[in-house]
Amino acid sequence: MTDIRKRRARDPVATREAILEAARALLAKDGPDGVSLSEVAHLAGVNRGTAYQHFETREKLIEATADWVSERMFRSVFGDPETIGERRVEEVDIADTTDRLAQFAMDNPELCRIWLLQLLASPDPMSDPFWREYEGSLQRFANSDMAEDHVDAEVLSVLMLAGAFLWPIWARSHAREEGERRALGRRLAQECLRLCMFGSMRSDKFPDIAERLGRPLAPFPKAAQG
Repeated sequence: MTDIRKRRARDPVATREAILEAARALLAKDGPDGVSLSEVAHLAGVNRGTAYQHFETREKLIEATADWVSERMFRSVFGDPETIGERRVEEVDIADTTDRLAQFAMDNPELCRIWLLQLLASPDPMSDPFWREYEGSLQRFANSDMAEDHVDAEVLSVLMLAGAFLWPIWARSHAREEGERRALGRRLAQECLRLCMFGSMRSDKFPDIAERLGRPLAPFPKAAQG
């Protein structure tokens, strides 16, 4: 685990970020049950009293950490949450959004694990910005004439995200080179699009994606052997 103490913060904003970074590391490693304010403070290189000044309880620290992860996912997949608003489904590039999600998952498997664990434990998943936008965008799609009839947006959202977050674990993305992660992310996005195209998307409404899926993926250059 990275020694966060080497980068000990000297101001309140940096101190808060150091604490959150330590919490993210512990959450990714041990899950919510493995997080305590004392251990987080030790890893962040601050005393326990300082940690309590920023986060009164362990629960508030975990909540703040999950919120940070959700915002980062949102920005990576959808863009700036302050300016995006509710997008019209006709304006959404579904292929690009799927590619972005797949690549974020490949590059950040630990963050995705943190987010998923917290969402599963939440009594109100719709309070999470990323889930609200993701499920909401699929619901708007399901209500449009671009979708097949009777698409269950909630179930489809869970299936897509579960696949996106489990594939990097199966493919051992943490042990891969960047180029290999790009290729693995592309493979995931391709099959997600294929499942949607022939399950929920009308191919006549998405000719570019239908054409893409009709082509085999180009082989990705193998990483140089050391």
